[in-house]
Amino acid sequence: MRMPDETLADAAGRRWRAVDPLLPRPDGAVAGCGADLVAAGLDGRLVAVAACEHWAGVPGSMDMTWSAARTFRLTALVAGGDVTRALDVLLARWRDHLDRVRGADGPDTAAVVTWPSRDVAGASALLRHGLAPLVGVAARTARGLSQPGVRGRGGPAGAGVQIRRAGPADGDDVTRLGLETIRFDALFGSVKERHDTGEALRAEAATALADPEPWVWLAERAGTPVGMAWVQRPEAAADIAAMTAVTPAAYFYLMGVAASERGGGIGAALAARAHREIDAAGMAATLLHYALPSPLSAPFWAMQGYRPLWTGWEAHPASMLR
Repeated sequence: MRMPDETLADAAGRRWRAVDPLLPRPDGAVAGCGADLVAAGLDGRLVAVAACEHWAGVPGSMDMTWSAARTFRLTALVAGGDVTRALDVLLARWRDHLDRVRGADGPDTAAVVTWPSRDVAGASALLRHGLAPLVGVAARTARGLSQPGVRGRGGPAGAGVQIRRAGPADGDDVTRLGLETIRFDALFGSVKERHDTGEALRAEAATALADPEPWVWLAERAGTPVGMAWVQRPEAAADIAAMTAVTPAAYFYLMGVAASERGGGIGAALAARAHREIDAAGMAATLLHYALPSPLSAPFWAMQGYRPLWTGWEAHPASMLR
């Protein structure tokens, strides 16, 4: 549905900015499926509205790795007041809507709500409806790094390890290291390796590496790549860049270190190498996705200067939504 009340979007935006100044202004015209998802306050006035988007992945694309084959995404705006109650109403009406959608009970489906990480008032309602926090979007800002007590770390990669920019001939190694990261993250339910994930990743790597100066770096030991960092410039990451008010924003697409080399500083050194170029290019922010249940991801990225911005709450399959 088209969100009907621009004033409500403005009010939700003011609440967002109070919660987290890095959040963008809410879009009051989010396209959806047309379901009537609204919540009123105790006085009868509209206090929350949501749009449900039905998304189907294209076979052979990387989108099928990052998501269920069919995903139902709720974009919810709550103007204020009792946020928990309003979100609870929206989620209940969304559940009732999905109960009537053909195929929403399929095994390769997901119900997803992307909610501001610092907006903790919504957490209890999301949990109550069977959603789990699986994916985080984190942000690193140039301004944030200049503030006292905020530092990104990039220690030495260890003896015998060299970092260099990748090129067109490195597609096999970039794909191999990227797949290793995907397989690890798949343990936590945030991604899924499919039969054609390798082929799709190889095609994306070929496109990225064809750039005269790709934002892709390899860490090598004795000439063998053991780590990889891959960043997208703003023009290749428009959708994720729209998730913050800070511009321009780059996107840290993939980071991978061979399992036998983890814990030795290679990841931190790769991140530091990437951040030097990102900062030199004038990026005001860098965003990335990470698996929230992973015991490695959140601590690592926090040490590189990132902090939570959005949380992806998910139910797999979508019929698990309560």
